[in-house]
This record gives sequence, C-alpha cells and structure tokens, in this order.
Amino acid sequence: MAEISIKAKRRTELSNAATTSLRNSGFVPGIFYGAGEENISIAINELALRPVIYTSEANIISLSLEGEEKSYKCILKDAQFDPLKEKPIHFDFLALREGEKLTLDVSIILKGSAIGVKDGGVIQHSMHKLQIECLPEDIPSHIELDISNLKIGDALRLGDIKIEGVEFKADDSAVLVSVVPPTAEKEAAPAEAEESTAEPEVINKGKKEEETK
Repeated sequence: MAEISIKAKRRTELSNAATTSLRNSGFVPGIFYGAGEENISIAINELALRPVIYTSEANIISLSLEGEEKSYKCILKDAQFDPLKEKPIHFDFLALREGEKLTLDVSIILKGSAIGVKDGGVIQHSMHKLQIECLPEDIPSHIELDISNLKIGDALRLGDIKIEGVEFKADDSAVLVSVVPPTAEKEAAPAEAEESTAEPEVINKGKKEEETK
C-alpha cells in the first residue's frame, strides 16, 4: 500500500477560541494516539491532509512533528466533517506498532462488468467497506472484487474471498455484491370515474300537508 508523508505541529492551546483560530488559518486539529505515550494533540494543514481523507484507499502515513527528528507510522482512524461546508474539522491518527495487529475498515472496489447486467439484471452493492484485522505490513489499500462472471441471481459472499494475512470481522455468509432481477414496474392505469346511474335524491324542504280529519 502507498505511504504518504505528512508534517504536523503540536497543539498546546486547546481552548475553543484557539481551535477556531486554527481552523480559520487553514489547519485541521486532530489527535495522534497509540504511540506508547499519552495522546498528542496536533494540527495539519488542510491541503496536506486531503490525500488521506478524500480517498477510498487505505494509506500508511509517515507522520513527522514540527521541530522533532522522529517520525511515526500511522493510519487515519477517523475524520469528521462540517455538515454544511463538507470541510474536515477533526481527525484521529492511530500509530502502527511492528508485530501488533490492528483493526480498520477497507473499501471494496468492484472490477469488471457482470454478465447478468447485460441480461437486464441490476448490480446490488450491499457492502462498500469491510472491517479487517491484520499486521501493519499486510494492510491492503482496498479489496477488489471481480464481478465479471456474475449472472442474474448470483452473489459474492465474504466467504468467497481470501487475502493472506487478513482476517475479516464479519460472517462468511455476508453478501458483498449480487446481481438481482430488474424490478417490474407496474403501470398504474388511471382510474376512471364511475358514472352514477342513480337518480339524485330530492329533498323536500316544504311544509307537510295538513292531515284531514
């Protein structure tokens, strides 16, 4: 998998005002943890952060802290975005330790054109990511599924794929992708108004005739 080098600076001021000022200056606050010490509050220029947050690939990050010679291997564990501006507002980096397994989500990418689609079927991509457990050196950048031979009614399940050194954290029967029959569209015929053959009811609002004795 690809490795991306990123420089960060430590954050010493953690107040809301300091965090707002940081974001206004083009930096994104975050946390780096798991490196054998307490969590480190850091900030990274938004442009430098984009290659690891705006991608479906899993990347190893070589993180260096401003003014320090030591660098750390880590991965993006989480990223939060402003719901209105869709800009990153916080991130979590998790340190990688040699010989220690970690759990992370990896994207599923479909390859090829299914036979069933040519016959009128529809691709149903049920799972777009898979949670896996593996050593840092075995992390796949993504999981590629060849769907070329899938016919209508066929499916690929988790048990159908094997990646050396990778353990999947879901049931083998879980459907990843399938080709389903096209949904028959029911054409609703416009309902015709039924003509009433009954005579309209006449309501007599006049006075009753006096009864003759």
